Amino acid sequence: MKTKAHLVFPQSILEEVDQIAGKRKRSLFIVKATQEKLERERFLKTLDETEGAWTDKHHAELRTAQDMERYLRGKRSSYRKRIKRIEK
Repeated sequence: MKTKAHLVFPQSILEEVDQIAGKRKRSLFIVKATQEKLERERFLKTLDETEGAWTDKHHAELRTAQDMERYLRGKRSSYRKRIKRIEK
């Protein structure tokens, strides 16, 4: 559902939006920019809320960069094996 809203922007911002998106696509551009900002804000909020959830105490096997590399190699390898099975 779409709803009209009256928003006030500095002229310089609207001019730049129009240069990039064109006057006929101004609303779409602003909607997409707003969606991106909202996603970023939700992500940052989630990071704040889950701070400390991942600790060395709970994941001792992933303390060092080498540990992470080993873990990722294993995950990627298993993924590739699954893909090969699916493709057969």
